[in-house]
Amino acid sequence: MEIQDSIVLVTGANRGVGQEYVAQLIKTGAAKVYACARNPDSLGATVALDPGRVVPLQLDVTDSGSVEAAAQAAGDVNLLINNAGSLTFGGALEATDAGLATDMAVNNDGLRRMTQAFTPIIEANGGGAVVNMLTLLSFVSAPGFAGYNASKAAAWSMAMSLRAYLRPKGIQIINAFPAGIDTDMLAGVDAPKDSPEAVVRDVLAAVVAGHEDVYPASAADVFDAWRTDQKSVEAAFGEMM
Repeated sequence: MEIQDSIVLVTGANRGVGQEYVAQLIKTGAAKVYACARNPDSLGATVALDPGRVVPLQLDVTDSGSVEAAAQAAGDVNLLINNAGSLTFGGALEATDAGLATDMAVNNDGLRRMTQAFTPIIEANGGGAVVNMLTLLSFVSAPGFAGYNASKAAAWSMAMSLRAYLRPKGIQIINAFPAGIDTDMLAGVDAPKDSPEAVVRDVLAAVVAGHEDVYPASAADVFDAWRTDQKSVEAAFGEMM
């Protein structure tokens, strides 16, 4: 689908990748962008990108009432970007039940809940697309991010299931699998990171091109290596303790 004149909703838009999505959508000609965050007061810098086209919206993807309120407020959307994410640090034997539950609630359940709420809206508006910000860790685990790994793997499976339901409705599911991104979420993690600008640019190009899966920026090289020799890549990620 085209970004020009589209009406978009971006979850987790108050900083990092979400804020970059809003910036690039505006530059690319989106007619309106709903910028969402649990605390709408944190959206000041995002709204300032274009106060005429960026609409702040309170949204907690883990709360069904909040999601329903957002759907009622944004009934003109034809592109949904499921970007909100949670990352709890800790290995599989150290992570707390609460941390694991939070990651699953945001990364998997939130994705499903948002897609469920906005599917009839996008369909009624003539079809469109849903972008899911997943990660290479959906299929290659890093030991220190056990909850994140598991929740994103579940989200990948959920997104593929949703694809079968949405295709007949004229709605494309686009799954994005970035590598590490230089945002607050990974602050303090000593590893190569891509810029939010490069990641968002590649994902939006995939939306326009109609690609179902996208490996933005450096993720493309990692994915190619994984397809060639999965065990070597698994071993390399396994050293990220």
